[in-house]
Amino acid sequence: MNFDTWFHKQNKILQIVLLILPLVGWIMDLLVRWSAFIKKNTAVNLVMALVITLFGEFWILTILDAVWIALNNKLFLED
Repeated sequence: MNFDTWFHKQNKILQIVLLILPLVGWIMDLLVRWSAFIKKNTAVNLVMALVITLFGEFWILTILDAVWIALNNKLFLED
């Protein structure tokens, strides 16, 4: 599953828009997080994938990810 590499190859503005859109942002976050976990198998990726899966519908985490992408060019706590 290479969804995380596809996402990171996109333009920064497109990444932010995909994360800010309701429901689309949560789905994008899920796909990117689980793809990163499958690829790298680190504890940080697993914990963040589970947090997004369980609490991602509250939309605060996806906004945090969008801001983090704008500042650091990667998702919050993505290894």
